[in-house]
Amino acid sequence: MSPADRHSPRQRYPEQAARVAALIAADPLRWPLLQQVQALGLDDCWIGAGFVRNALWDHLHGRACSPLDSDVDVIWFDRQRCSAELDRHLEGMLRACHPGIDWSVKNQARMHLKNGDLPYTSSADAMSHWPETATAVAVRRSADGACEVCAPLGLDDLFDGVIRPTPRFAQDRRPIFLERLQAKNWQGQWPLLRLQER
Repeated sequence: MSPADRHSPRQRYPEQAARVAALIAADPLRWPLLQQVQALGLDDCWIGAGFVRNALWDHLHGRACSPLDSDVDVIWFDRQRCSAELDRHLEGMLRACHPGIDWSVKNQARMHLKNGDLPYTSSADAMSHWPETATAVAVRRSADGACEVCAPLGLDDLFDGVIRPTPRFAQDRRPIFLERLQAKNWQGQWPLLRLQER
């Protein structure tokens, strides 16, 4: 195996996914929230974005996991039940159990309409259209209590501390990526992060 093959996303992914799973399962705040979301019984359901990304970036900086001070993004996929009203109802159910959390529930079967994309085929497909590679990561609790990781764009950028736009956000949606970069101040919070715009 060549050095390049040894560090390819395909080769590194299982080890990286295991590290993400261990980090999230050990977090006394995040792990119970995953159990609460699992109890909803939704199809293809995950918590993603900053919930995972920020915890890993804290870990890379030698810090304990930071509090959840932004949305907790719950995504799921079901073409038969994709009304915004149902998502709001589910947010209310989660809020009743954890009122201090800013829950955001979105069935990805309808989100292509908002984003101007072709219909998504799954939660993972929807995530592959998110703005940054390091953001397109999600976790869930499996039926046997394990932590599962979904990362359609791999985990290399997340572990390498790289902020990189996904292809579309590097081109025709670049202004949105730049706005997010400024508004979220990731490099101010995590100074070891590196920006790579391609």
